[in-house]
Amino acid sequence: MRWLWNLTISSIGAKVLMALTGVVLVGFVFGHMIGNLQVFVGQETLNNYAVFLHSKPALLWVVRVGLLSCFVVHVIFSARLTLLNQAARPVAYQARKPLRSTFASRNMFVTGFVVLAFLLFHLAHFTWRITHPQYSELTDAAGRFDVYSMVILSFRDPIIAGSYIVAMILLGLHLSHAVSSIFQSLGLNTPLWFALTDKVGPVIAVIVVLGNLSMPIAILAGWVSLPPGVM
Repeated sequence: MRWLWNLTISSIGAKVLMALTGVVLVGFVFGHMIGNLQVFVGQETLNNYAVFLHSKPALLWVVRVGLLSCFVVHVIFSARLTLLNQAARPVAYQARKPLRSTFASRNMFVTGFVVLAFLLFHLAHFTWRITHPQYSELTDAAGRFDVYSMVILSFRDPIIAGSYIVAMILLGLHLSHAVSSIFQSLGLNTPLWFALTDKVGPVIAVIVVLGNLSMPIAILAGWVSLPPGVM
């Protein structure tokens, strides 16, 4: 097992672990977006979806623990790679002129950190309902927790909607470089496929950003309304 430990603590091992956990996290981002987009279908559909997610508590906790583990590993090895890169170049460039690097690639740690901070707020808001405990009292006509109304009431607040919009744009920047880098880290980015894999990240980023931004924008614009009787 010594070789496995040596691989883990190496820069190559860190990149592989980041890539593998990144695949899981990107899958979650897509699934989460598709689930949330059901707000456009209506209260019944979105609330049924929420009930379904919580109808299998054991499975739900397995998924949560798995995602949390991937996220922690991803963050830890991201920080490790950043420190390794800084140690390899202790003296900064006096005049840095990036040739092939992009804004997204040069600011991966920053965008990742901001998205992490937003994720904690997002959980405190929508999942734990710490920031807005009054939403815990929302119920629909069937007596279920009214996720639909909570989402609309939340995104009617320009501050919450604005923070969500900014966070999604930064997430898009992060994904645009990170997804394409996965192929490189896993040794799949051959010259034959580079032209294609180089575009995968930006395409996925655009899909995620547009999908997620459609919700707060539509709600702020009044295109998605509350059910009768909800203030």
